[in-house]
Amino acid sequence: MSISLFIKYIAYEKRFSEHTQKAYESDLNSYCQYLKEHFDLIKPEEATTEMIRSWVARMMDEGYNTLSVNRKLSTIKSFYRFLQLEGIIKNNPAHSIHSLKKPGRIPGYVKKDSMERLIEEVSENTSTRDFREFRDALVIDLLYSTGMRLSELINLTEDSFDFATNTLRIKGKRKKERLVPFTGSLKNEVKDYLALKEKTFGSDNTPYIIVTNKGNKAYPKMIYRIVTKTLSAYTQGKKSPHVLRHTFATHMLNNGAGLQTIKELLGHANLSTTQIYTHTTIEQLKSIYSRSHPRAGF
Repeated sequence: MSISLFIKYIAYEKRFSEHTQKAYESDLNSYCQYLKEHFDLIKPEEATTEMIRSWVARMMDEGYNTLSVNRKLSTIKSFYRFLQLEGIIKNNPAHSIHSLKKPGRIPGYVKKDSMERLIEEVSENTSTRDFREFRDALVIDLLYSTGMRLSELINLTEDSFDFATNTLRIKGKRKKERLVPFTGSLKNEVKDYLALKEKTFGSDNTPYIIVTNKGNKAYPKMIYRIVTKTLSAYTQGKKSPHVLRHTFATHMLNNGAGLQTIKELLGHANLSTTQIYTHTTIEQLKSIYSRSHPRAGF
């Protein structure tokens, strides 16, 4: 009876589509069937919080994915809110039950061989490139070589670089600073770029490293355009400045760097944030297996 009242409510009061009505009704019928089979309970309005939790656990055991479970749970929570508003139940048994946490997505990244080819090609013919070409190449190299964020790149100034120690001072979130080392090749590239920048815009140009074609401070959309255009020839996956940050971290991890080191280089506040980079490719797994398992060669 209570289910039919709820379906009428979402149909005539909430004006949900017929498709949504059927989905809600299916979820509720499935839920009521579970209550009947496991708790010998006929009326869902008499269910307890523990019963609902056991239903959620049962779905997880049966292999339902997180999105499916959360959708069904949303139906149940709406149902009990309706019963409480109508005065059919006094306390809502689903009130304290939260949706399941969605699994974190493995961040996209550019494969190592593709990234090496990209860097080699954008770094060619430095003497014949105009300012725009030089700047675009440096944007890619800085993001990949240091793992910095988009906002951190935009706010880099000439004073950020210490060429004597090959370290870069990056101002991150909440104005927290960190030192990141850089290679000799990047050092030479930055020096050549700064010389061309001064030649192009004069000695009193802006201190910001990355600038527009008119010499003004760079902006996010501009960096996105540069990265998207450059990566399009080297990867079919997602293309953004953050992908290069993920690529930096993934390649560091795959080459033996510890999570704590990567955490410091990325400027993460917590190690748990860095742990998303612990994914491995099937190629790596095969390589490790072939080197490590006694029977791998048989």
